[in-house]
Amino acid sequence: MADYETTRTTTNEPVHSTTTTTRSGGSTGVAFVVGALVVVVGVLAYVIYGGDADTASGANDINVTIEGAGDAAQDAGQAIQGAAESAGDAVEGAADSVGNAAEEATTGN
Repeated sequence: MADYETTRTTTNEPVHSTTTTTRSGGSTGVAFVVGALVVVVGVLAYVIYGGDADTASGANDINVTIEGAGDAAQDAGQAIQGAAESAGDAVEGAADSVGNAAEEATTGN
């Protein structure tokens, strides 16, 4: 009988494993922002379209009458006119000064 020899080669290669960990906490901020936007849109919709005010019938009209304001308004108008005239005089004086300075600069006098 013949003897057979068997040769075995074993390689011990290290086994690499990768573990991936994912977090799901990032959507909390997005949910907060979306919730805030929903609340803002709801409040705006209520203010624009809602409410119990009946504006078509004119029940909410407000009329304000101020008596005796004529003299005060006229005095205020006169004060504004006086201020405008004073400002005009000041501008005219400044223009004259600039003109005189320019003339002195060019003539040397």
